[in-house]
Amino acid sequence: MMIRLSIAGALATAAVTATLQPLIAGGSWWWDCLGAILVVTGAGIAASRLRLRPWAVPPVMLAVTLVFLTAAFAPGEAWLRIVPTEESLGRLGDLVSTGFGEIQRYSAPVPATPGVRLITAGGVALIAILVDWLAIRLRSAAAAGMPLLALFTVPAAVLTEPIAWPVFVLAAAGYLGLLAADGRERLHGWGPVITLHRARAVSRRRDLVRPALPGKRIGAAAVALAVVVPALLPTLTPNPVAGFGAGNGTGAGGGTIGIPDAVAELGGQLRRFENRIVLTYTSSDDRPRYLRIYALDVFDGVKWTVGSLRGRPQDRVSAGPLPPAPGLGPDVEVARAEMEIKISDEISELRFLPLPYPATRVEAEGDWRADRATLTVFSPSDEAAGLEYRVEMGEPRPTADQLDAAGVEPPDERYLALPDDLDPRIAALAEEVTQEADTPYRKAVALQRWFTETGGFTYSLLASGSGSRAIARFLLTSRAGYCEQFASAMAVMARILGIPARVSIGYTGGTRSEDSWVVTTHDAHAWPELYFDGIGWLRFEPTPSGATGQGTAEPPSYTLPAPPTVTPNAGPSAAASAEPDEAEPTAAPTAAGRRAIDDPDLGAVPTGQDTGVPGAVKAGLVAVLVLLVALIPAGVRRAVWLRRRRVLGGGAPAPAIEAAWAELCDTLTDLGLARLPSESPRALCRRISERHGLGGADAASLAAIGAAQERLSYAPSPGGAAPTAEDLRRVRRALARTVSRWRRAGAVLAPASTFRRARALAERALDLFDMLEAVRIGRARG
Repeated sequence: MMIRLSIAGALATAAVTATLQPLIAGGSWWWDCLGAILVVTGAGIAASRLRLRPWAVPPVMLAVTLVFLTAAFAPGEAWLRIVPTEESLGRLGDLVSTGFGEIQRYSAPVPATPGVRLITAGGVALIAILVDWLAIRLRSAAAAGMPLLALFTVPAAVLTEPIAWPVFVLAAAGYLGLLAADGRERLHGWGPVITLHRARAVSRRRDLVRPALPGKRIGAAAVALAVVVPALLPTLTPNPVAGFGAGNGTGAGGGTIGIPDAVAELGGQLRRFENRIVLTYTSSDDRPRYLRIYALDVFDGVKWTVGSLRGRPQDRVSAGPLPPAPGLGPDVEVARAEMEIKISDEISELRFLPLPYPATRVEAEGDWRADRATLTVFSPSDEAAGLEYRVEMGEPRPTADQLDAAGVEPPDERYLALPDDLDPRIAALAEEVTQEADTPYRKAVALQRWFTETGGFTYSLLASGSGSRAIARFLLTSRAGYCEQFASAMAVMARILGIPARVSIGYTGGTRSEDSWVVTTHDAHAWPELYFDGIGWLRFEPTPSGATGQGTAEPPSYTLPAPPTVTPNAGPSAAASAEPDEAEPTAAPTAAGRRAIDDPDLGAVPTGQDTGVPGAVKAGLVAVLVLLVALIPAGVRRAVWLRRRRVLGGGAPAPAIEAAWAELCDTLTDLGLARLPSESPRALCRRISERHGLGGADAASLAAIGAAQERLSYAPSPGGAAPTAEDLRRVRRALARTVSRWRRAGAVLAPASTFRRARALAERALDLFDMLEAVRIGRARG
């Protein structure tokens, strides 16, 4: 009997292993894992047949697993291509080391290299060994759920998006199957178990005990509820299925919107093995520009986050120009440009628009609103995937004198706030780096130059973190990181020097492709923005660029040394200024975090403004959706009747008789006219005719259907004429007249026969558990 339990444990492990699919590219890793599970299971079955002690089984499984991994990943160094040697163990060690480095380097899905596959197969083999030891050797199948849960939580901890419900159902079914198999093993100690298949073969009595069915139903119901109930419960995101306003109804017109952990998403995009297109754009002056999505202005010592956003109805982009750029004075020259941006259809949920800074006007379909403090454009209801929109912008071009003369009075104290646990050596370092600069602007330029040229920094995607400790480690010891560390460190040092600063997340300008610019996930970027009186927020670029840094990062022209003066005879100037390439935000927001939008007027809609989809229309759409779902049983019943009617007209006697009888039985069920199990077809038709007073053609049609079914059931050949579709129509109408109006309506809208058929299908699906019990593998006993 232990053999069946071993198979159930293997199936449970394989089912949970399927949850790893989003983490690794391709499918080759799956076959490695499946091979490891089969090897471990085979060793467990052999151990059961040989009656080894429970403590001796795991070492045997580990040895067999090592042989399998050697044959799969280091056959050239092994003896006879399977027996481990010192060289093969060294090869496996090298692959493991390489695999861990690739896992650290890439974001999911990581490439299925030999090292990654080896780590995955070895880890799954260890889970299978633990499951076998707990469920079979220690006879604690419930405890075996712990290693399975540990495997299941790997993608849940790594992925920023929730695990798909079919994968959850598969994993849960595997675990329930293991529990059911363990229960059967325990019942065998009390005598033979009567499974559903045996029960149906032995008897049809209603009082027959079917011990497995209640457990199956409970397990299936629990899994179904775990999937369905969360989907039906109201959420805190804006405009759930049942919401009709711009907000979610919390407070007096307030609303919430999902704001992702932008820094975590940034690292995920840069480490992603696949480089996917996020958006394309064209500009009137044909120049690349940074595109910002988020402006992170709150630093709590752990991470940078988005503060409160204000999205009032009058700030809809459809209502006119965006609010003026904060701090930008009238004396600063502004370069005007227009852009046409197209977001990829494949981008995940994104409710913020990638925009150059500062944008002055945005033309986009939907309910998009601008935050006055940051000019971030977001939507409480619409998504950016597939969106095409037009942007007008005005880039400030301050002169050197204006920059040197600018003060740094903060528009809000939060732009200078620093955590208490910041290492004091960082402040000393900031003063040291900028000691020769005599204005705030020159201090900012000195910081940028120190990061990119003189500070000895290197670009590396292996770094992580943007909190106080990570910044201290980055500045004082490692000096290796990517844009997250560079942007965070410069913003913190600028705040130390009294310069208001924030971190922006988005994309660099991308690369040129024919007549447009293409921005990909590897162009995801973070950069600091610093505030100067009369000029506003200016982008700086501390991240190294080019081959040794982030390829498409580019420092703005106002932070570079002035180009040499060109005389009239020198020809066209080769030192044309390369204006700021606006910031690069991260594209697909996740559900990693939620923040409220401070929006006291979000629920109010001024007359004459574009409000998106009206609430009445949304209510109508929801009502139609609910109605369509409710009519599914009626649609199924109608389809069954049409199919049977075609069979009746086909001319073949036996199929026509079966179709007519099945339709009669379903009609009786729908109308609530009970059929006794002991009744023959003839007796049933006679009783229905007599009880409900059918006569004439109605009674004759009913009798014809019953007689035909009786001949088909008991005679050597059906013989006689088969019932016709007209017979069935006549009987259906006659029977419908015998019941109340409400019963007739229920028979049409919620036919009981459809639900009975669905229940039968569900029971057949649950009977799959019994197939394992029905298997006879030799005469082995656990």
